[in-house]
Amino acid sequence: MNFIPLWPPSASVYSHQVDLLVIAFTVLIVALSAPVFILLLVFIVKYRRGKAADRRHAPNRNVALEVSWSVIPFLAMLGFYVWSTDLFARLYHPPSAAMQIDVVAKQWMWKFQHPEGQAEINELHVPTGQPIELTMASQDVIHNLFIPALRIKQDVVPGRYTASWFIADRPGIYRLACSQFCGSNHSEMTGSFIVMSPTDYGDWLSRSSNDITLAKQGAALFRSRGCSGCHDPASIVRAPSLIGIYGNPVSLASGQTVIADDQYIRDSILLPQLQVAAGYQPIMPTFQNVLSEEDVLKLVAYIKSLHPAQVTQ
Repeated sequence: MNFIPLWPPSASVYSHQVDLLVIAFTVLIVALSAPVFILLLVFIVKYRRGKAADRRHAPNRNVALEVSWSVIPFLAMLGFYVWSTDLFARLYHPPSAAMQIDVVAKQWMWKFQHPEGQAEINELHVPTGQPIELTMASQDVIHNLFIPALRIKQDVVPGRYTASWFIADRPGIYRLACSQFCGSNHSEMTGSFIVMSPTDYGDWLSRSSNDITLAKQGAALFRSRGCSGCHDPASIVRAPSLIGIYGNPVSLASGQTVIADDQYIRDSILLPQLQVAAGYQPIMPTFQNVLSEEDVLKLVAYIKSLHPAQVTQ
């Protein structure tokens, strides 16, 4: 027997909170609108034949009642605004210890890249109880990663990174899809979101073992593309050092100061003339249309792994 569920399964604490918000807001709307429709029906029936209006005396006014039926709904709506805004804002403040997983969307597939080097197509394996941060990029058009069991959706936009995070707490296999129309095969851009216990996830990693981590793949790309010829500390070409740059402020030739986050590093690779570091000449060539989004994510992972006590190889 075919069965269409009225409510998608829930796989995180956040999804439970979103469900509670939706249910509570529905109850509020019904509570506010039901008396109006009930009284409307009563008056339609009671006065269906009409009645002469008695205008000899002005009606008595109950100021407290009139104020209350305006103020109470307003305060209730304001409370729901604060509640929903807090839930929305949480999606943009991941814990510092979150596991980083890169996502590349392209017509018409999802590619997920784990920090250990494992890559998946249209499947995403994650452990329970572990904060997961997704850094997403599009290879072509606007997509939208939608995981109903987590109650999260996030646009994946070409030209910049977008991010979202979650903590899955219920093992199982759930659906993921693109919810932004992206072309003729949009409906086929689906996949599986697989939540596993930490033990099972560790077993899956070992079965899908990849000795070359994402950062190591980026290091190899860094050398093969000639980046080390300028940015290596021993290079004779004067270019900014990348050791320890991630997460720190960078002074620009324009006089501005920016934080070297994922987006800044990506733009420095693909659009090097956009934000030139102070004290350096704008001589770096662009790698736009040369590197794929996957390659850029590997380079970003490598640069993020460089620490002050580390020497590039």
